[in-house]
Amino acid sequence: MGCGGSSLSCCFDSEENGPVIEPPNVENVEKGETDDLPAFREYTIDQLRVATSGFAVENIVSEHGEKAPNVVYKGKLENQLRIAVKRFNRSAWPDARQFLEEARSVGQLRNHRLANLLGCCCEGDERLLVAEFMPNETLAKHLFHWEKQPMKWAMRLRVALHLAQALEYCTSKGRALYHDLNAYRIVFDDDGNPRLSCFGLMKNSRDGKSYSTNLAFTPPEYLRTGRVTPESVMYSFGTLLLDLLSGKHIPPSHALDLIRDRNIQMLTDSCLEGQFSNDDGTELVRLASRCLQYEPRERPNPKSLVAALIPLQKETEVPSHELMGLLHGTTALPLSPLGEACLRMDLTAIHEILDKLGYKDDEGTATELSFQMWTNQMQETLNSKKKGDSAFRHKDFRTAIECYSQVSAICGSLSLSFFFFFCEIFIVSPENVFVM
Repeated sequence: MGCGGSSLSCCFDSEENGPVIEPPNVENVEKGETDDLPAFREYTIDQLRVATSGFAVENIVSEHGEKAPNVVYKGKLENQLRIAVKRFNRSAWPDARQFLEEARSVGQLRNHRLANLLGCCCEGDERLLVAEFMPNETLAKHLFHWEKQPMKWAMRLRVALHLAQALEYCTSKGRALYHDLNAYRIVFDDDGNPRLSCFGLMKNSRDGKSYSTNLAFTPPEYLRTGRVTPESVMYSFGTLLLDLLSGKHIPPSHALDLIRDRNIQMLTDSCLEGQFSNDDGTELVRLASRCLQYEPRERPNPKSLVAALIPLQKETEVPSHELMGLLHGTTALPLSPLGEACLRMDLTAIHEILDKLGYKDDEGTATELSFQMWTNQMQETLNSKKKGDSAFRHKDFRTAIECYSQVSAICGSLSLSFFFFFCEIFIVSPENVFVM
């Protein structure tokens, strides 16, 4: 499976003391600068508070949760543009001018390989960054904590190429430093394409450390000097290549020992068996080992990585969302105000909406449903829901919508207490939330 020992011997013995050789006349495919995004701007704290529902806990999307020093929230602006908002610790950037200068510099970048920075907020003690929202989770989620299917080899190679292209673009624009590059910094857009988060182009603080991961994964020169260099970013790129190859977060020292011992099977994700050739596996291992060289000057640069990764790309005609097994091309049904309230589980708002609609909770015995009538309606509702769930799983959205609409109509005839009961049932299952 994966890489053969004889190929490795030839590969590593011949290039042990030099950087990756760049083929002549190899140009980066598609520079990819995009002009369809709004220009960088400054937001007020009130605008971002509204967009994130008051920085609500349920809108936190960063991997480390509410207690992390710098938390990332999802939100939506008044123009319906979805955003990710990184809120820094209050003591992170005491110099407002320095923060603004840094943010504006990163905000000049515009590329389809980045989750681009759209703006910032520097008001009082608040320091926030605003970026494009990427709805399909992080590489860490899809690589280490997958639920439906492991990431395919072709998609892993695509991730490596897109990341290298993102770094090449940033380097060409004078932003070669990326802080703490890891699998949580790579996010997937609506089409399932991997993008590099712009947040890592800024430090976590003016004087703070650039690496927050385990020290076993940090570049050796960072441990000596505490400084990040462009070569340090290449070292982190090498750890990501190991992640893609193994499906696990393996310390580079251990991985290099396996490579030196030609024990590549221990390094390769068993889920990839039969998906790639010996030559392709060998090449990815070779690139990872070059990036992880102890001496920074022996590591490749982003342009040479792009040149080396382009020939490895397989299934280039297959869209990323198909390789990832993601739903795509379905138009989400807009939620009514009642649906939005149910999604938030905001019982006060639900009550206000129903009250405005003139809803009256069972007044007098004349309007009460008999137990038999209620039982029949309950059975009919459950049958419709089951049929809708089955249709949804099979991507028969038309049937699913019809069935869920029947459920919604039945719920409308029940008393308020039973309505809340149904709210609880449906909200638990995210795929059914558009019923409301």
